[in-house]
Amino acid sequence: MDKNLKQIMYRSYLVIFSLFIFSIVLIGKLIHLQFFQGEKYRDLASKRTLKNDILQPSRGNIYADDGSILATSVARYEVRWDAAVPSKIIYQSNKNELAKGLSMIINIDQNDILKKLDEAVYRKNRYLLIAKGLSYSQQKRVKKLPLFKLSPNKGGLIIEQQIFREHPLGRIAERTIGYEVKDNKGKFLRVGLEGAFGQYLKGDEGRRLKQKIAGGQWKPINDNNEKEPTEGFDIHTTINVNIQDIVHTALLEQLEKFEADHGCVVVIETSTGKVKAIANLGRTEVGTYYEKLNYAVGEAHEPGSTFKLISMIAALEDKVIDENTLIKTGNGELTFYGKYKVRDSKKGGYGTITAGKVLEVSSNTGIVKIINDNYKNNPKRFVDRLYNMGVNKPIGLPIKGEGNPKIPYPNDTDWDGLDLPWMAYGYGVAMTPLQTLTFYNAIANDGEMVKPRFIEKIGVIGELPQQIFGKEILNPSICSQSTIEKVKNMMFNVIDKKWGTAHNIKDRDFAIAGKTGTCQVDYNRIGKEVQYISSFVGYFPANKPEYSCIVVIHRPNKRLGYYGSTVAAPVFKKIAKKIYTATPKKVHVDLEQLKSLSPEIVENKFENKY
Repeated sequence: MDKNLKQIMYRSYLVIFSLFIFSIVLIGKLIHLQFFQGEKYRDLASKRTLKNDILQPSRGNIYADDGSILATSVARYEVRWDAAVPSKIIYQSNKNELAKGLSMIINIDQNDILKKLDEAVYRKNRYLLIAKGLSYSQQKRVKKLPLFKLSPNKGGLIIEQQIFREHPLGRIAERTIGYEVKDNKGKFLRVGLEGAFGQYLKGDEGRRLKQKIAGGQWKPINDNNEKEPTEGFDIHTTINVNIQDIVHTALLEQLEKFEADHGCVVVIETSTGKVKAIANLGRTEVGTYYEKLNYAVGEAHEPGSTFKLISMIAALEDKVIDENTLIKTGNGELTFYGKYKVRDSKKGGYGTITAGKVLEVSSNTGIVKIINDNYKNNPKRFVDRLYNMGVNKPIGLPIKGEGNPKIPYPNDTDWDGLDLPWMAYGYGVAMTPLQTLTFYNAIANDGEMVKPRFIEKIGVIGELPQQIFGKEILNPSICSQSTIEKVKNMMFNVIDKKWGTAHNIKDRDFAIAGKTGTCQVDYNRIGKEVQYISSFVGYFPANKPEYSCIVVIHRPNKRLGYYGSTVAAPVFKKIAKKIYTATPKKVHVDLEQLKSLSPEIVENKFENKY
């Protein structure tokens, strides 16, 4: 009996001792966690239940040249409710009026709202969605409703703000103004001016502390933000809303008329390089058009006959010809290496004509003979002249995606005997529409090549500008003044003379100067039907240029027409005439003549004339 009792006592002592040791270890662990690892686990717990939610700032506005808003940030509000906050008495006494008020604001049946609120109270939903996408005035009305007008810790109202980008004038110049797109990796990127000047537009992010609640939802802890977001700077563009509307409408009508694949138009102010309008329209599968890609900036392609002007300038500058040099175009066909042919659009050719008329009638054989006959023994001389004019370099636009020009050089490994004659009339080379326009604008600007620009200034209205963008000269003189005058006359004759390729757009009210282009595409691809790019580039008024413009239309329906004179040139004329007639004309007043008139006559003249 004593022996059994002793065994029970030993076991009891062992259990007590084990419990004592366990208690010591447990207390030690608690002390260690509290004083040595407490901060670590408190931080971990905080991170799992608390977070600083990023509040996106309101991006700066983008304005047209007259102050019209092209893009702006608009706040939309999400209304939620913590059903566990208000007491039962407060809720019951306010719920009917609350449901009635919400019904009037968010246009949902009052009984449905009341049912939703009661269910939230029953389930103790701490983050019930009431409405989203509300305007500022709507969320202000919500805050004045019974129950919701109480402080958040009594009424339970939670309002969160979201920022959305809107375009008040619609999709005008959408690819240039910019918007958000998703790339192949699922990452959101901004294109156009939105992307190029994002560092100014974006502003500074704010922060709001949120706590994790049931259901994995995050609820704001305070009614106020820990850090308020700061609005971004505004961008003032060179885009003119009226000219943009003219350009967009004219391009769309012609694309639809000729069932073309896509096209673009750019209008720039001659002396400053300010881009006043830019339209890029691509065709959908159902035959409608929208701002699909920024073709004017990013699509480098063979320009065809519009490149002949560049070739002509090179030949005139090197004095291998003058405008009156006679060029034998023969029967309108040249053959290289026994099988590669250059043909004129006119059957039978133009015979012997002056170099000036070669450009005016857009003779392929004529310009090829001018360049090939004079440079075949030293093609570097010709290409160096092109490089000297800067046509081999990108413009350096702030908008991402500018296409790279291609001007082959005789040292290239793939240079062959066809490169020189083919370059002469715009094949084997590549330029974007805006690069081509920049060169033609230099002719209109008496040789000074200015960089096209989309931005006037960046800043906040009422404050000094953060940055001002002035005129930027790419090349002070692309060629001599005598050459400028000669090619200006040729470009004028393209429209003015009856033999000119764009005589069909001659207007008796004002003069236009320019060059047509009709370029084949898919001509080397087996099984592909030859298509065309129709273009026209020039300036107006011809005697004192104010605007330069390019029209490029890809793959028109050949059955309906494909020549630059038929497809692109009429668009140019329509745009030019509308801009010209809408622009106030300066009236010259002869002060000396006025001095000889009596005050009564002077007053009468001014009343009638002005």
